[in-house]
Amino acid sequence: MSETIFTKIINKEIPADVVYEDDLCLAFRDINPQAPVHILIIPKKNMPRLNDAGEADEGLLGHLMLAAHKVAAREGVADAFRLVLNNGAAAGQEIFHMHFHLLAGRSFAWPPG
Repeated sequence: MSETIFTKIINKEIPADVVYEDDLCLAFRDINPQAPVHILIIPKKNMPRLNDAGEADEGLLGHLMLAAHKVAAREGVADAFRLVLNNGAAAGQEIFHMHFHLLAGRSFAWPPG
């Protein structure tokens, strides 16, 4: 398993402001927030990019989406949030452990970027 900062957070080797955790995933506040609510949702399974997911990961990917809804509800932003996943460096991915950004608390433009 390739060690990333997210792996260290999962293993409790470094602290994070965790807002949700279950057997399959972990959600914590981003240390460089781009919105009033900016939470990262990560699988506990090592998966560098979405491209690395296989058919066996279908349940995990659905679980992450449902976890995002739970987190948004707990944060009081379930009616309006953006969920972003960057796949690869050219898409803006900086940490190669697949993760969703849950952003809320302000208006967003379209198209993004």
